[in-house]
Amino acid sequence: MDFNKPATRWEQQVDLLRARGMVIPDAGRALHYLGHINYYRLTGYWLPFEADHATHQFTPGTTFDAVLNLYIFDREFRLLLLDAIERVEVSLRAQWAYHMAHRHGPHAYLDASHASNLKLHARHLAQLEKELSRSEEAFIQHYQEKYQKPVSPPVWAVSEIMSFGMLSRWITQMVPSDRAALAKTYQMDQGMLKNFARHLTYVRNLCAHHSRVWNRKLTVTMPLPRTKPTGLKDNMSTIRTRNIYNTLVMLVHLLSVISPENHWAERLIALLEKHQIETSKMGFPADWRAMPIWKTSVEANHENN
Repeated sequence: MDFNKPATRWEQQVDLLRARGMVIPDAGRALHYLGHINYYRLTGYWLPFEADHATHQFTPGTTFDAVLNLYIFDREFRLLLLDAIERVEVSLRAQWAYHMAHRHGPHAYLDASHASNLKLHARHLAQLEKELSRSEEAFIQHYQEKYQKPVSPPVWAVSEIMSFGMLSRWITQMVPSDRAALAKTYQMDQGMLKNFARHLTYVRNLCAHHSRVWNRKLTVTMPLPRTKPTGLKDNMSTIRTRNIYNTLVMLVHLLSVISPENHWAERLIALLEKHQIETSKMGFPADWRAMPIWKTSVEANHENN
């Protein structure tokens, strides 16, 4: 089958949406947003409103504003996720560098004996050296100008030029005993830390590239924790494991370790309420508000204020 759809003008897009049953009282407003967001991007937000996907007819009463509300929520939600992920990433950098330096020395990352896979270590080291060679960070240039050997800076310096993806690969290639020492900081076992670092990198990339997150079926998932963090599994969904909910639970836990006085869970709840979001599409269980992690987080913040 050949693609033969012509491009449509914004005015035609408004007419098409109206013909399919979407209520658009202010055509000029809709034209503005279609021109600055893109019809195709908004498609992902009006799909839940379709009564019949084959004909793209909308459920009676579907409004353009309801679709736009979902879009705005998802944008604000991604920014909130990035706020949490940044704190986790910075913490992981600091902890990884500290544990490697104090266990094996300032240049431990150069030694393949501390990696679980020699070929991957060589590949990751080559990628890191490429980043170092093009880095314009003053602390990297200072080291290279002042010291001859080793050519590469100490682990606490190189950790600061790593992307989250690169950091997660280095954590993945740690030998289990080293990763266990790192995971203990977060009350996790080493296997859970390995999987979550990879998963969180994927979620971070979705957010950074402005992809829809709120009802997405995640392709890089995280397993449910078995015993560590203690009791955390009781706050998670065992059914909707490909949605974002379980990620949020883990982030709330990690932020309680990294930044005990944070208000992130409270901000998330406020955002859901502000936009009147149907949380089941994000994988939230029906009784999530009664779960200990959400009650404890909100109550702790109220006590601190």
